Amino acid sequence: MKITDLRLTVVGIPRHTGFVNKHVIVELFTNEGITGIGEMSDFSHLPRYAVDIKDLANVLKSMLVGKNPFDISLINKELLDNFPEAMYYYEKGSFIRNGIDAALHDLCGKYLNISVAELLGGRYQEKIKVCYPIFRHRFIEEVEENLEVVRQRYAQGFDVFRLYAGKNVDADEAFLDAVQQEFGSEVKIKSLDFSHLLDWKESLKIVKRLSKYDFEMVESPAVRNDFDGLYHIRTRIDHPISEHVWSNRQQYEMIKRDSVDIYNISPIFIGGITAAKKAASAAEVVGKSVLLGTTQELSIGTAAMAHLGGTLLNLNYTSDPTGPELYVGDVVKNKIQYIDGYLHVPDRSLPGLGVELDWDLIEKYRIDDLSWGDVTVHQLQDRTAQVK
Repeated sequence: MKITDLRLTVVGIPRHTGFVNKHVIVELFTNEGITGIGEMSDFSHLPRYAVDIKDLANVLKSMLVGKNPFDISLINKELLDNFPEAMYYYEKGSFIRNGIDAALHDLCGKYLNISVAELLGGRYQEKIKVCYPIFRHRFIEEVEENLEVVRQRYAQGFDVFRLYAGKNVDADEAFLDAVQQEFGSEVKIKSLDFSHLLDWKESLKIVKRLSKYDFEMVESPAVRNDFDGLYHIRTRIDHPISEHVWSNRQQYEMIKRDSVDIYNISPIFIGGITAAKKAASAAEVVGKSVLLGTTQELSIGTAAMAHLGGTLLNLNYTSDPTGPELYVGDVVKNKIQYIDGYLHVPDRSLPGLGVELDWDLIEKYRIDDLSWGDVTVHQLQDRTAQVK
């Protein structure tokens, strides 16, 4: 089997918050008539530069056409040479590598008539506990809005939530107090997620202030790549520290300094299923647990994470991929399934990633390119339609 062509299609799909995310749908065509699909998720984030989609398609064709899609390691090596790691977790090169790597896995699974989870070594679990995100409070008035999100999602089966924290601590505290008063032990807060927006000392003050409330972990409580800062806060609080993995070098530095307790692994941030599997294995070797992170993908990207997560022996914490629930639409016929707060790995009878493109939906959301509209840094960080 040889790759004969590639197509990239850009879509822009609004979240329920009103913010429109741009994604790239990947298709790899072969001489066997089998097509592999992938997703380059969430180009609508900092750093604020746009990839030229036509140029990107030509570059990728020059690299992939004629290749055997089963040469996944060799192709990933070439992708990494052309789109190198940059020690930044929203690096666009990682998004590109991730989309191609997912399409390769989908293609190989379809050819063998097995699911991607089986291709990766077999399933350890069929469903993954996930949390729903509560976006960062800027104003105290947003507390009631976020409480209503909890009510609605709890009614749908989500009983664990992740709070983006640190911008308005009074509002964060009011929210946590209200959740505790209204729901008691029926609703859990997975984490306070600081998203690298504060230094570790400032995050430490907030964690201590909010520690009277019940939450499981603290995520990204230091500026990016401050490995010593992560270690300092880890040794000063009782909660475990979680951090994203966005490069081999960055994970090495965190392992060397024993900076974190839980490695947040996501194909989008480290450049694909192949790289994410290696990162999870590295964590396992040093006796650390992992959780599945997210940039809030559509169903294709989320399916890739579900298959990966289904194979991980050290996936011991509630994970984050709830992207398909955050958007008003999708691009597949069979949207990924959430039942009682669990992300379900697509059925093993469905080959590859187990999702099928819906071209009516793709045409509905298709846009020309990845160019930027009139957005602010706050919108890009908090994924809201506008700043009040």
